[in-house]
Amino acid sequence: MPSIKKPPVAHPSLQPNTLGLSLRDYEGAMSTLCAGCGHDSVTAALVRTFFELNVAPHMVAKLSGIGCSSKTPTYFLTGAHGFNSAHGRMPALASGAAAANRDLTIVGISGDGDSLSIGLGQLCHALRRNVRMLYLIENNGVYGLTKGQFSASSDVGSRSKKGEKNLQRPIDPVLLGLSLGASFIARGFSGDKQQLVALLKAALSHRGFALVDVLSPCVTFNDHEGSTKSYKHTRAHRLTVVETDFVPPAQEVTAQQEPGTTLSVTLHDGSTVRLSRVPEDYDPRDRSKVFSWLEAHQHRGEIPTGLLFLDEAHGDMHQMASTVERRLHDLPFEELCPGSAALEAFQKDYH
Repeated sequence: MPSIKKPPVAHPSLQPNTLGLSLRDYEGAMSTLCAGCGHDSVTAALVRTFFELNVAPHMVAKLSGIGCSSKTPTYFLTGAHGFNSAHGRMPALASGAAAANRDLTIVGISGDGDSLSIGLGQLCHALRRNVRMLYLIENNGVYGLTKGQFSASSDVGSRSKKGEKNLQRPIDPVLLGLSLGASFIARGFSGDKQQLVALLKAALSHRGFALVDVLSPCVTFNDHEGSTKSYKHTRAHRLTVVETDFVPPAQEVTAQQEPGTTLSVTLHDGSTVRLSRVPEDYDPRDRSKVFSWLEAHQHRGEIPTGLLFLDEAHGDMHQMASTVERRLHDLPFEELCPGSAALEAFQKDYH
């Protein structure tokens, strides 16, 4: 189903930001995702974040790969630049956009399949280059767009829609980022908009690669026994009249949490997920201690959220590559392509 444009009508009570834009100016097309999908809550947080940061939409480049998550750029910042890449190849395009125009705010929206399976190598190298961008993973532990296969972040013991049991250990993007030397790592929950907006603001202000992993429940396909996203009860009590696949509307899961607390959140099927928010005295600058702290909480079945690691001293891609201050797209053709004579003179230095 194609996305539907929203009517260009704004309520007169909407207050503008310092650019004179209202919240509606940061929205996009109407979502075609399943009712109750956590990804739509992430979209709402992105809209609020850009509005409150007073970012001009035309100075933003939105990029994505393939998957339910990769539809998200359609739903915010209509006035921004956008490109939907091949599956798992978004980081390379984001790197190119950042190299060509350092003044752009680069936003990469991905999923656990797009980033941790086919795109894992791309993610790793964008991270080590420290490309200045927000890299947001909408993590639901399942391939929703292709009807429920396991993703690389599926938990051991989880069951697919058809009942198969996952025996492979998951890839944790937070621990992966720590081991690869990421300079900014955060994790949020799609249902906690207050915390997520704060994390996104910090990520967009970071001079480097900002990895934000967002737990975003899938209400349709992640329905194994004891999971956080099961539809077992609904299927057990329905009367099949026509062999079809209907997803009943559901309310978005929301919760607010105080720093340093562990909160049990009830999901659509009645099961729970435990979120552990970092305390106020948490130090995100010690990589080894952060790694140990995360593992200790995960062994207790908790999912830590908040700003988890920060390294402000590490140079971004432009600093490490000593690129010119001028934006590449401003350079004239004669400077970008000086001709064969200049190339031959350059090669003589390496003979």
